[in-house]
Amino acid sequence: MAVLCSRTLLPTLTLSSPHPRRRRLLKALHFTLTTTTTCKASSLSSPTPTYEALSPHQKNQISLFVDALLQRNQRMNLTAVTAESEVMTRHVEDSLAMLAPLQQSYLARCGGSASCDALNLVDVGSGAGLPGLILAIARPNWKFTLLESMQKRCLFLDHVAGLTGLSNVNIVRERAENAGQSVDFREVYDVAVARAVAELRILAEYCLPLVRVGGLFVAAKGYDPQEEIRNAQNAIRLLGGSVIRLCDVASLGPFGQRTAVICLKDRATPRKYPRHPGIPSKMPL
Repeated sequence: MAVLCSRTLLPTLTLSSPHPRRRRLLKALHFTLTTTTTCKASSLSSPTPTYEALSPHQKNQISLFVDALLQRNQRMNLTAVTAESEVMTRHVEDSLAMLAPLQQSYLARCGGSASCDALNLVDVGSGAGLPGLILAIARPNWKFTLLESMQKRCLFLDHVAGLTGLSNVNIVRERAENAGQSVDFREVYDVAVARAVAELRILAEYCLPLVRVGGLFVAAKGYDPQEEIRNAQNAIRLLGGSVIRLCDVASLGPFGQRTAVICLKDRATPRKYPRHPGIPSKMPL
């Protein structure tokens, strides 16, 4: 995985428009540009350095996960990918690619005393365990809550956690809207991650209420999420967050890269959010 820094959040704008409404919009977008940064990291020669850095035991755990995914996928819909090589490139490596921007951003925002040795993460809409199970294998000292609403998928997650011997995973069958209003989950996590779940303005309402003030929300998005980010700015602000960083990560997908959108939880989420189950997707903020 190579973390790149080649893009800005939005196109260059001029603030000289004579129309007051347009001028206010441009100023708001200009503020986003000047307060959002990109990740910086060295390019690495290996296409899969994070996977190659894993121990033999961790690689064996990954292999067990892939085998279980392909076997169970014959009976239930876990992934559209059916070849082992594609699962490795499009799912495993793509999930591992979130590690570098996550760790870099956490350390950068939490100051010199911050540590990534024992983070508490929630994977929202974990599905087949992507990225949650893969990250749990890569970071055994971190604690992971895999939040998934479908019983069949929770049973699969439990099966794989047992098969791979993971002791740092807690599987919770619950909707994100309900978890976000529960004292057991609300604002208790250092980081919330999500991959291939929903549009960003919807996803923010699922994830930000779970993150403690000062923590991060990390969304894995496509190669060009700028319009999605623009549409989500108001929702993220209402929920107590702000977009602080975009990290381009190398991917073997069709466009050659994906984007990790990093949001900081600046302040507590108002109690009315998240709204009742189904409302965020039907009526996005």
